[in-house]
Amino acid sequence: MVTVEIAQDGTAESEWQSWLGSRDWPALDAVEPGRRVVVVAAHPDDEVLGVAGLLSRLARHHPIVVVWATDGEASHPHSTAVAPSELARIRRAESRRALTRLGIAPVSARHLGLPDSGLADREHDLRRELERLVTPYDIVIAPWAHDGHPDHEAAGRAARSLGTTCWEYPIWAWHWAGPDDPRVPWQSLRLVPGVDTERKAAAICEFASQVQPLGPDPADAPILPPQVLAHFTRPFEVVFG
Repeated sequence: MVTVEIAQDGTAESEWQSWLGSRDWPALDAVEPGRRVVVVAAHPDDEVLGVAGLLSRLARHHPIVVVWATDGEASHPHSTAVAPSELARIRRAESRRALTRLGIAPVSARHLGLPDSGLADREHDLRRELERLVTPYDIVIAPWAHDGHPDHEAAGRAARSLGTTCWEYPIWAWHWAGPDDPRVPWQSLRLVPGVDTERKAAAICEFASQVQPLGPDPADAPILPPQVLAHFTRPFEVVFG
């Protein structure tokens, strides 16, 4: 379930491509070999949409831990085709298949099962789980804490509060923000070049529950239509950090 602002038309990817391509953005710094990477996703698919390319690169030399805060069971709250409990099971499986497509074998993959669209009310529980898992030497990659979706923001705040190195990835900001938007911390943008777009697109396709209709009813329409997916098939990715 997304906010009203997110549900509107959004900024065209062509605008982003033109603007982002006109700037000389700094690249993300290299990471010491062996340092563990903990990626936090508010919902199954966030980690692939936002940082599939980065994770694929890091997985060559770093242990990867994936933490899904919710199972994404509320993505279609009025669906008559799929019950929330079944959708949770589907979305868990989709994320596992997507990671396999990317060649990522996490050393640990944890589904916390916190409530989708209610993560802000359980932010303390998420932070407590992360505190048990994350060490000061870890790098944490999480949704941007001002992304425009309450669950993304709660996940970002919880990750940021740990005090370790934290890189934040935008998801819905590409939809509601625009070039030079003052609400976005462009000064901390770091570019991740060299994304294998074909491999990432194949991984995104594993999320059939989000990119294809669940059924014929309007309530079962895709959450990620083509104009939104276009933001995540670039040959580069972006993090703030």
